[in-house]
Amino acid sequence: MGLKELRRKKWFGVLTNMYLLVLTVFVIWMLFFDTNSLLIHLELRKEIKKLEKQQEFLQEEIANDKKILEKLSDPEELEKFARENYYLKKKNEEIYLIEYEDSLKTKKK
Repeated sequence: MGLKELRRKKWFGVLTNMYLLVLTVFVIWMLFFDTNSLLIHLELRKEIKKLEKQQEFLQEEIANDKKILEKLSDPEELEKFARENYYLKKKNEEIYLIEYEDSLKTKKK
């Protein structure tokens, strides 16, 4: 098969078309090598989705914290919170901490 026979083939004419070659090089460049390539866009899209999930989580946390703050604005609730979490007490009051055996951190032999 010589060069003349190759030039007669239809696919050879299509592949050697200058416009098609330039378009192919351009598409490959834009997909892989450019600073705004498709690969970078996919990575950025993943990052955006991750940040949106984080934003949703943080907004839920803010809503929960606002509820807790509203709850703690009541003096009785504030006292209850302080007693339960910080073991605070009133004067002339004794506190007994009851620990169950399964809640103790002991080493088993």
